[in-house]
Amino acid sequence: MAKVGKKKRKPAVATAALKHVGAKENVKAKLKEQAKETAKDFKKGKAFDKAQGIAPDNTPASDNFDVVLGLIQAARARAVTAVNTTLIELYWSIGQYISRKAAKDGWGTSTVAELSRTIQRKYPGMTGYSASNLWRMTQFYEMYYEQPKLATVLRVLSWSHNLAILSRCKRKEEREFYLRLAHREHWTFRELQRQLAGALFERTVLAPPKMSAALAGAHPEAAAMFKDSYLVEFLELPRDHSEPDLQRGLLEKLKRFLIELGRDFSFVGSQYPLQVGGRDFALDLLFFNRALNCLVAIELKIGEFEPEHLGKMEFYLEALDQCVKKPHENPSIGVLLCATKDRKVVEFSLRRAMSPALVAQYQTSLPDKQLLQDKLNEFFELEEQQSEMDRAASRAV
Repeated sequence: MAKVGKKKRKPAVATAALKHVGAKENVKAKLKEQAKETAKDFKKGKAFDKAQGIAPDNTPASDNFDVVLGLIQAARARAVTAVNTTLIELYWSIGQYISRKAAKDGWGTSTVAELSRTIQRKYPGMTGYSASNLWRMTQFYEMYYEQPKLATVLRVLSWSHNLAILSRCKRKEEREFYLRLAHREHWTFRELQRQLAGALFERTVLAPPKMSAALAGAHPEAAAMFKDSYLVEFLELPRDHSEPDLQRGLLEKLKRFLIELGRDFSFVGSQYPLQVGGRDFALDLLFFNRALNCLVAIELKIGEFEPEHLGKMEFYLEALDQCVKKPHENPSIGVLLCATKDRKVVEFSLRRAMSPALVAQYQTSLPDKQLLQDKLNEFFELEEQQSEMDRAASRAV
């Protein structure tokens, strides 16, 4: 009976085994089909990413996150800009209201102080509405309401930028100069303070950049891109520094020097090699200006400008144009950056120069602001006298 029992169980075991094998095959088939579908979906997803410009096919998934992070950052930047614009418009409106009330209803110090206390009671913890700041808003409106062309610039800059310019600039021309430059160059508040302390306006008005006729003709807009003197006090150079010291300092503080040069300058190289014939030469510093679409060669001189310096610069510019400049780029520009210069010598040297070049001065310390201010007062007085003489002459005719 035992044997018969065993024979009866064998078919059951065999059938179960067959079912098990069949089930495994079904599972394998399903897994294989799912794998194919997953692969298809993955390919579709990558194709979609590629079409959307999210990431190339071989980019790791983690890099794709940068796109989302970039979108968030861009949105935050737009939000900050929008908030700043709204804040400046609010301050302008408050200043306008107080100004009109002061003129019409005689609002004075006590009324504005009471307004400040009322605002703070209504909005506890809110800053920026002290009596002194309310008067600054009034001054802000009264200073610019007759200059609608500055409206956009005023709203783009921060309140701190506007206050610094408002409080430290005496002339309308000076305020407009710093407003436009701070906007164009995207100066931080700290950089704006540095340029104000360095009397950039006075230096620019009293000494516009000295350029060759070739440079003025080829790049008339270059006058707005270059300066007559560059302030490099951040290098902290000793009084008896050498040209290698100056070059090394500029390279170590390249970011600060690029800010001083201007927004559209990009660094190409130092001791840039130039081969002419069988000889090798090295250019101190080479930059590229995106706005002018040309290379800008800078030669450093720790002494006074000499006319022969210009001849060497013209040689370098010719070598750059012949060997380095790309076909779509404009002719190269040369800048001789000297410690000192005699303006008359520079003027005579540049008068017949055939290459687009200019001579500038670098300053290792802040200029005497009061001396420059006195010279600027004389400059504007002479301009006013000349304008009055021209008006008198036109009336006589």
